[in-house]
Formats: sequence, structure tokens, C-alpha cells
Amino acid sequence: QVQLVESGGGLVQPGGSLRLSCAASGSIFSMYHMGWYRQAPGKQRELVATCFSGGNTTYAHSVKGRFTISRDNARNTVYLQMNSLKPEDTAVYFCNCVANSGLGPYNYWGQGTRVTVSS
Repeated sequence: QVQLVESGGGLVQPGGSLRLSCAASGSIFSMYHMGWYRQAPGKQRELVATCFSGGNTTYAHSVKGRFTISRDNARNTVYLQMNSLKPEDTAVYFCNCVANSGLGPYNYWGQGTRVTVSS
């Protein structure tokens, strides 16, 4: 089993910045891609950014140029630096990873951390 624990959410004014962190722990034989999703009230969960094991990254069009995803492979930790935040970035942000804990690749989710962008 793999556990994901997010931190770093909170309330920020428009134009501000936040940095989310997500640490994976447990029995991890291999960590594949790690990323972030978000779910705004009344909307479906959507992909924000992904960082693949080789270092390649992908971003949702709505956050490209404002958000940066990075990972520390030694610590099985993924980060999301969010700059120039907008009210429409308000959502619960979920950490996601695909990891092998001995039974093959499996999709894991964190509990979520709330980000509120408001003046």
C-alpha cells in the first residue's frame, strides 16, 4: 500500500502564490508518474499537471505558464508551485501517483488539500 499526504493549501488573494507538497510513503518498489488533479465545487475532477518518472511534464492549458510541477524522486515527493493564482483556481487539489507496491502498478490518491483564491 502507498499513502499520499498533501500539504500547503490555504487561502490566498488573487495574484498570490502557494506551494503544494505531496509525500508518498509505504511499500514502494517503483514510482511511476506523480501529479495533481483538482475538483472545484460542482465540477468534475480535472488534471492539473503530471510529472513522469523521466522528468517530462504536462499541464492543463488553464495553468500553463503559472503552475510548475516538480518531484524529488529520492523522497517520493511531488510539488506544485502555483503563481498568479486566480479565483477560478479555487478547488480541492488531489495528489495522484501510479506506483508499484509489489502487486503491480496501481493508481493512488491523496485526501486532498483545499485552495481558496479570494480577496
